[in-house]
Amino acid sequence: MYVVPDQTGALAVITGANSGTGKEAARRIAGAGAHVVLAVRTPAKGEQARAEILAEHPEARIDVRRIDLADLASVEEFADGLISDGTPIDLLVNNAGVMAPPTRMTTADNFELQMGSNFLGPFALTVRLLPLLLAAQAPRVATMSSGMADYGRIRFDDLQWERRRYSPYRSYAQSKLADLMLARQLAAVSAERGWNLLSTAAHPGYTRTNLQTAGASLGSDKPRSAPLTSLSFLPSQAVGPGTEPLLYAATSPDAVAGGYYGPGGRFGLVGPTTTARVTKRALDPETNARLWREAELLTGVTLPAPVA
Repeated sequence: MYVVPDQTGALAVITGANSGTGKEAARRIAGAGAHVVLAVRTPAKGEQARAEILAEHPEARIDVRRIDLADLASVEEFADGLISDGTPIDLLVNNAGVMAPPTRMTTADNFELQMGSNFLGPFALTVRLLPLLLAAQAPRVATMSSGMADYGRIRFDDLQWERRRYSPYRSYAQSKLADLMLARQLAAVSAERGWNLLSTAAHPGYTRTNLQTAGASLGSDKPRSAPLTSLSFLPSQAVGPGTEPLLYAATSPDAVAGGYYGPGGRFGLVGPTTTARVTKRALDPETNARLWREAELLTGVTLPAPVA
């Protein structure tokens, strides 16, 4: 079992922290001494998660703040709230996401839902929080990707699935490939500009969470499971071990810039954390930089002058 190093005095912001890997990451990082901000879309669910964590760690410092990554105005409001506080952020964990809604849906800004929620929202949040991250002594950004990134393609001519026939899984794969490219490009930008910021990525393998049902149930009045989750022959694991690659990426002193971590067992779906193979589509610096520029154009969020 991975043991989170002492986080006393650190401020950690974790998106999607009311359930699944986000809540587990918040529980273990708060338990290690960090002041944790649960960044959630539904505050009531965040408060419930906070109560559960405090029941185990009564001395933990945990706040709940609302953010909807499918709404850039919400992302800006959330970031502005933290910036007004003025406290440096030691760790940002981009964990929240949606998987495989059955039909093409859009965000408040008219992005395809998975590309908007899984990539463009986290991109905007990360860039907006850079001033607070760079004010910390040893800041880190850990971004959750997926093994599905291996099957992703970045279609620059149709990022929002407006021309092609919508595919829930190919869209998901594109968005998670984009997350991996975000982590690697942020590491490259950090190195180019001499920032003391460590950007990493992780994937959870096949971890049993509500991710498999929440997206598939959108637009339906009955709970549904994503089709691939019905493949019972695939090995799967509980949330605890499934969160460890993300915890390693976020807190391990051995994690490296641009590093990618995931389960090392059968098919890369379960098992102890190891260094994961990065698909060649995330290894091209020019393509990674192009996606960053495209994200800036789509979100209107660019590096602030004091940072640049």
